[in-house]
Amino acid sequence: MTAKLRFALVGTGVMGSLHARVVAQSDRAELARVIEPRRSVGQQAAERYGADWSPDADDLSDVDAVVIAAPTEFHRGLAEQVLAADKPLLIEKPVCGSLSETEEIVATAEKRGVPLLCGLLERFNPAVLTALALVHRPLHLTATRHSPYAPRIRTGVAWDLLIHDVDLAIQAFGGEEPTTVRGTFGHFHPDSLTEAEDVAETVLSFGTGALANVSASRIGQRKVRTLVINEVDRLIEADLIRKDVTIYRHVSLDAATPDGRGYRQQSIIEVPELITNREPLAAQLDHFLDIVAGTADADVERQRILPAHRVVGRLFADNGR
Repeated sequence: MTAKLRFALVGTGVMGSLHARVVAQSDRAELARVIEPRRSVGQQAAERYGADWSPDADDLSDVDAVVIAAPTEFHRGLAEQVLAADKPLLIEKPVCGSLSETEEIVATAEKRGVPLLCGLLERFNPAVLTALALVHRPLHLTATRHSPYAPRIRTGVAWDLLIHDVDLAIQAFGGEEPTTVRGTFGHFHPDSLTEAEDVAETVLSFGTGALANVSASRIGQRKVRTLVINEVDRLIEADLIRKDVTIYRHVSLDAATPDGRGYRQQSIIEVPELITNREPLAAQLDHFLDIVAGTADADVERQRILPAHRVVGRLFADNGR
């Protein structure tokens, strides 16, 4: 029997707590250490899963891999420590709070040959996997990611929310990066930091002529996560919260009704079976473990990190940030 990989988890916030549970439940990994500067919080999380606690990541000799789920502003320094120790790293999105820092981390991982996976979790959403598997010739994509305000998140919505759907748009169009990026930011909430945008509206144009409209907001009154992909003859709609997919086809025809009045069009609705119902975070962990084991390509995964980060970086540059 292959020994389980020993993981260190950095950060015990909302996402950190979810990562802790998923690692602890895995039959291929174990949570060996929780790294959290707040002693009481860190020890409580560690005790829950039978792990050790430490306040920092200075010594990683007792673990095989690391998950970073700390706030974004700490990502760069933590990632540098992990990579310097040559430990495979799963890091929550964004890799860093700027494009240049993200590029540095990816370059370091590549130079040292260390597996690096960014937690762009929607790639593992069953509705996304099913929708993208159904797509043939996408022409226009619309993605909406709106949420109520969360005071604990200090990062603006471009890095926090928009990056997910920019990444999905790139995947939907075959991994091609957009040729043009246009967008604007809105600053509305009185509790947001001056530099942290509350709304981001973006249009991406691709070399094939395809378009994507991506909208992110944290001033909504309900949580919305939808992906709509239009082809010439059908529309594929995915609800990422309910994890379901619906296909719509509009058909024009002449047909007689019993009263002889007839009609000229109808809509055909299909509900395909999902490829999987696996929890996205567990599927992501398994993929990371495959990368570490060498059964998934570490070089490919490192290369897939930057396109969405580059798009968000271009948005900031265009908006004078």
